[in-house]
Amino acid sequence: MTSIGYFLSCEQYGPRELVAQARAAERAGFERLWISDHFHPWNDTQGQSPFVWSVIGALSEAVSLPVTTAVTCPTVRIHPAVLAQAAATAAVQLDGRFVLGVGSGEALNEHILGDPWPSAGQRLEMLEEAVDVIRKLHAAGLRGEAVSHHGPHYEVQDARIYTVPAEPVPIYVSGFGPQATELAGRIGDGYCTVVPDADLVRAFRESGGGDKPVQAGMKVCWDAERDAALDRAHRLWPNDVLPGQLAQILPRPADFEAATTFVPREDVGEAIVCGDDPKAHAERVRQYVDAGVDEIYVQQVGSDHEGFFEGWREHVLPEFR
Repeated sequence: MTSIGYFLSCEQYGPRELVAQARAAERAGFERLWISDHFHPWNDTQGQSPFVWSVIGALSEAVSLPVTTAVTCPTVRIHPAVLAQAAATAAVQLDGRFVLGVGSGEALNEHILGDPWPSAGQRLEMLEEAVDVIRKLHAAGLRGEAVSHHGPHYEVQDARIYTVPAEPVPIYVSGFGPQATELAGRIGDGYCTVVPDADLVRAFRESGGGDKPVQAGMKVCWDAERDAALDRAHRLWPNDVLPGQLAQILPRPADFEAATTFVPREDVGEAIVCGDDPKAHAERVRQYVDAGVDEIYVQQVGSDHEGFFEGWREHVLPEFR
């Protein structure tokens, strides 16, 4: 059976709101959590960007649900050795209910220290080496050993992680195109995506993913007034329908705001389910189920969280149990 979780948006909500939503999600019957990792929101209207590792620490005391980062970039802004320590601590806090979701990142978050933004191919090379570094540090930490690594992109000198979980942290790799999906199948313990694309799921499994878990996120804007919901979704999340590589290469929220002035309201309505019709919400979930997704994470873009959690608890989640 497909498992349905809740997607915590660090771009749109502050840390206390995120913890409150996680508690409400658990009460409503959602089975797990995704949480985004951003330095900047996509636009100033979204308006938030709490440090994800602090929020994860709070979640570990607030709920009993598994948590996956969706996704962390371990290549530029933060060195993979530091993220290895952060992930190990999160796994200890969550008693093993933690998955490190990683991806090749966006200039939006990774340009802040003045590093050049690499090409797509180089970003995937860096991601593969970073995952290797993290796994080496986790495995060595379990043995009580230090690691030195001298690679084309990263140096690690006599580093040992002392606070480690009983088992290595699973690392899921995101992919939105064929190259990244092939890498996810080859090196990932699972796969993260945001589209109900059966071809990508198949590519992941055929590239070495086999029967490993596939996670995917989706957005909804639950509101009794569909037009108001669509207006809100268009105002907050027009970046979801930007074409090509714009999401990866634009460096500032202001650049996204400029680019999304050309995004039609109707396009956002096709990407994000708007309104409070449970059938429409369930139909979008079924698209992910039919594509072969194992874990679906739902983000509430709307302001009526009480209505969202009640509606999904009573009408949507039972359809998939």
